[in-house]
Amino acid sequence: MRKVTMTLLMLAVALGITAKNPYRKYTQNLPFAMAEVKAPTIPDRRVVLDNGGDHRERLCTDVLQTAIDQLARQGGGHVVLRRGVWLTGPIVLRSNIDLHLEQGAVLQFAADESLYPLVKTSFEGLDTRRCQSPISGTDLENVSITGQGVIDGNGQYWRPVKKSKVTEAHWKRLLEQPGSRELRKGYWVPSEGYARGEQGADMNVPKAKTDAEWEAVKRFLRPVMVSLVGCRNVLLEGVIFQNSPAWNLHPLMCENIIIDNVLVRNPAYAQNGDALDLESCRNALIVNSKFDAGDDGICLKSGKDADGRRRGRPCENVVVSGCTVFAGHGGFVVGSEMSGGVRNIKVADCQFVGTDVGLRFKSTRGRGGIVENIFIDGITMTDISTYALTFNMYYGGKSVSEVLAEGGTQPKAEPKPVTEETPIFRNIDIRNVVCHRAGIAMEFNGLPEMPIDGIHLKDIYISARKDAEFNFSKDITKDNVVIQILK
Repeated sequence: MRKVTMTLLMLAVALGITAKNPYRKYTQNLPFAMAEVKAPTIPDRRVVLDNGGDHRERLCTDVLQTAIDQLARQGGGHVVLRRGVWLTGPIVLRSNIDLHLEQGAVLQFAADESLYPLVKTSFEGLDTRRCQSPISGTDLENVSITGQGVIDGNGQYWRPVKKSKVTEAHWKRLLEQPGSRELRKGYWVPSEGYARGEQGADMNVPKAKTDAEWEAVKRFLRPVMVSLVGCRNVLLEGVIFQNSPAWNLHPLMCENIIIDNVLVRNPAYAQNGDALDLESCRNALIVNSKFDAGDDGICLKSGKDADGRRRGRPCENVVVSGCTVFAGHGGFVVGSEMSGGVRNIKVADCQFVGTDVGLRFKSTRGRGGIVENIFIDGITMTDISTYALTFNMYYGGKSVSEVLAEGGTQPKAEPKPVTEETPIFRNIDIRNVVCHRAGIAMEFNGLPEMPIDGIHLKDIYISARKDAEFNFSKDITKDNVVIQILK
């Protein structure tokens, strides 16, 4: 009997029956080698938090953090939030912990900058200081956020707003908020500290030097909502992540990551309101999820300029499948912070509905880094306001819509020396794409010293108001590419 049992077990293993890994299918038959990705293993312990019908608006930070810490000391388990609104300051995850939000549970982070201390971190690819993220974890193993509830970052407390992106009534309400002001015409900021931080800042890094100077501009240093750094075996599943102060989800230098069946959303006017920025990560699945963002939707990054090259960690071995992007500056995006490289990426069976750009690749001189081995197959797009597909090596920090509204930019014809600061985009395969109603079909805008190289387009149909544009690109192959110009 034992021999028969062992034989059946060996057969089951050979057939993959005992694996019980629903994510295994995503790493099979890829055009590059990728390890199987598995969900984290969380011990079967539970701490259930119930507010007992107490709906007063008071902070529960200590209750949440104590439950997480105590359960972690026992070896880990599930911290379960029952239905209700849980108002809190920032919380820190631990290894072997699942934060589970039941249906009707809303975890909302308080609008009070004093609760968020300044920490050393990375933002937009640069080493800097920011306010502590509402949810954070560093160097963890086996960590997850799951359930059917909502995590809300109270982003309107932190973010600036451009008048052109909101209604007159909305703009009037902003100007009436105490302590806020119009920093320049058509640009509102939430506080005087924010205004001081932005004035003279290099992108989102202020010119502060002393601790007192950093504290004085604290409101300007708005955090990403979920920051996971150097973690292994990560699962984000089922939850709604919304209204982040800056980027929404930011896994950085993580490995073995699954993002499954989540909704990530920000208002369309949310400045730096990226839905997902996967940065310098390895072996990641982004599947069956929806993104509705005030900036890029699904974005891959690997650090910026010298800081990114010094880190030297590419974003690699990533599968994006079965996802939808609504509003956003791009549906699937690479860059512009790609100084550590991006490689071995598969994007399949996704739909972009009403995004600014569909497929967006962006960089600029000074970045360096190599983007290669990108395979895109099966994309449906509708109502893309600008480009269905763009490669732009002259990215300047503005959305495509803003650039086009200002008259667009033309590449500088003068080549410069090729150095470690020269970005390289090559070996990208795009096929089975249908786009109805784009502003412009395609843009290939490479550098004269480093053309975009080896882009293969197959079975593509795009209807657009303007045709494709090609500058400084080579070995662009087209097989059954149809562009219908709309009248």
